[in-house]
Amino acid sequence: MKNENNMKNNINNMFKKKDGSKFYLIAFVVLFIALIARVIFVGVQNTQINNGTEIKAPIELSFSDVLRRANDIKTMEIHKDDVATGTMKDGTPYRATITYNPELLEKISKNGATVSINNSDSMWDGVAKWLPILVSALFLIWLLRLMRGGSNGGGITRSLIGQNPTKITTGKTKTTFKDVAGIDTEKQELMEVVEFLKNKEKFKALGARIPRGILLSGEPGTGKTLLARAVAGEANVPFFATSGSDFSGIIVGLGVAKIKEIFELAKRNAPCILFIDEIDAIGQSRSKHSLNDNDREQTLNQLLIEMDGFANDTGVIVIAATNRPDMLDKALLRPGRFDRQINIDLPNLEGRRDILELHAKKFKIADNLSLMDVARGTTGFSGADLENLLNEAALHAVRSDHKVVEKSDIEEARDKILMGPKKNRKIRPEDIKLTAYHEAGHAFVSVHYSDITDPIHKATIIPRGMALGMVQHLPVDDKVSMTIEEVRANLAIDLAGRASEEVFFGKNKITTGAASDIEMATRLARRSITMAGLSEKIGMVAVNQANTFGQKIALENASEKTAEAVDAEIRSWLDNAYKDAKNLVSKNKSTVEKIAKALLDKETLSGEEIREIVLGKKAVAKKKATAKKSNAKK
Repeated sequence: MKNENNMKNNINNMFKKKDGSKFYLIAFVVLFIALIARVIFVGVQNTQINNGTEIKAPIELSFSDVLRRANDIKTMEIHKDDVATGTMKDGTPYRATITYNPELLEKISKNGATVSINNSDSMWDGVAKWLPILVSALFLIWLLRLMRGGSNGGGITRSLIGQNPTKITTGKTKTTFKDVAGIDTEKQELMEVVEFLKNKEKFKALGARIPRGILLSGEPGTGKTLLARAVAGEANVPFFATSGSDFSGIIVGLGVAKIKEIFELAKRNAPCILFIDEIDAIGQSRSKHSLNDNDREQTLNQLLIEMDGFANDTGVIVIAATNRPDMLDKALLRPGRFDRQINIDLPNLEGRRDILELHAKKFKIADNLSLMDVARGTTGFSGADLENLLNEAALHAVRSDHKVVEKSDIEEARDKILMGPKKNRKIRPEDIKLTAYHEAGHAFVSVHYSDITDPIHKATIIPRGMALGMVQHLPVDDKVSMTIEEVRANLAIDLAGRASEEVFFGKNKITTGAASDIEMATRLARRSITMAGLSEKIGMVAVNQANTFGQKIALENASEKTAEAVDAEIRSWLDNAYKDAKNLVSKNKSTVEKIAKALLDKETLSGEEIREIVLGKKAVAKKKATAKKSNAKK
């Protein structure tokens, strides 16, 4: 409670601190009002008032008009800027630009006109003359004070961009480890930090030093920021959050001032958590060639000093997050700064289920909806992706007038995220028919190899994104590796669509619809041969092909002869897989045709329906009973 009050007082004092910036703000406002008043004054001058009645504005006379109408002029007052004003004998006001000429003035005077010369400057003329100089001087003074503002807490630097430059989020967070799911190992790593913040003396008694900095790395959406907030919430200490991009600005040296500002604020409220998101914005590796980025390097140097300076026990634990830990400077990652590096992986099957159960509390979910099935069908999804999946499903449920989120809503949301929204475009009947037979080929070969590969989930010919149809598989569990048998089966499944096109329509009717299938199969074969050593001809040699910025280069650690051998082996694998798929489709042509006709009739078939067509209802029921017994034994 005491730390929380101190933190509030420090923040309030920081914003109440008096400095010269208010004076410059008032000066700018006054100058702006002066300009507005000048415009109004000029407008009033252009309208003459006589006895409370408004008359017409002054007429404009050229120099030749003045010469021609000299006899009609009653009064004339000549100003410094060669502008003459006055009235005509009929009372009409005028305004003229003339050149000083004694003969002209004498001629006008002889006709009874009153002529006078006014060499004095008006107040507004002085303002117009000195206003640019005043504005420039105020800006320079303000800029100099901004440059020196970082050393006294950065109070003046906030006015540079109209907001708190470091965007500090302060206070105690209510987020705890109960709000984090799917990353239990990472939570266990951070429990030591929580224990240290709760009971500091326990660690000191044994001479142990808690990590001063913790680097959280991982793909976007894996929960790095959420985990940092949970640490502060569990320890019940102040939480300061900022971003690496907030320490960069248009003014050289401003980043250093901001680093000092936030660390001084954190030290005054220690023990606390200081969270820096996207730290790679200021923590990139320094090099001899980065001469044009000296400001960022100065900011990084200041961060290094603050994290491991002369004061070793500040009570501030820095937690940083990044998607690119390989870009960070080595000095930032050494022990004493970021002592511990925690990589947050994408959640596994159990983790995805836990995350879905956590987020499902906010939605009305149907009782018959299995979140484990949803987790099985979302391999590669991050925590943020899973939350977005449930939200998209809820939105679809609202559009469909469902009272709860049903399985169909989840299916639609997943398809939308993976493939894109449905396409309401006109497709030729022959293209629809060919797509149905294409997907039927994938589906049949998938069922044929169901004991080796992941079971089929559904097949559809509803176009989404760039795809006219697709076949989805539902993994039983997360796989970390594949056997050569699985690789060959998956290659056959990938190429079964093209094989079905050729079997049913002939070689001259095959289409470009198999482009993505061929790309996927080629990638799998190349990785298996060049990285996993699954080819007897190439052997267990890493000759992986590297891609730099989308440009293909030669095989690493391989001669031209080896590269040719790799290409030949990849083609051999794909040719054999294609022959396998083509033989299966040819021998079971009637069954594949039944699947295609069912797709043309229903557009979408579930895995259950496809298995019934291929295996028959009795075989499917027997398979289900066997699966139940094996699960019961487990």
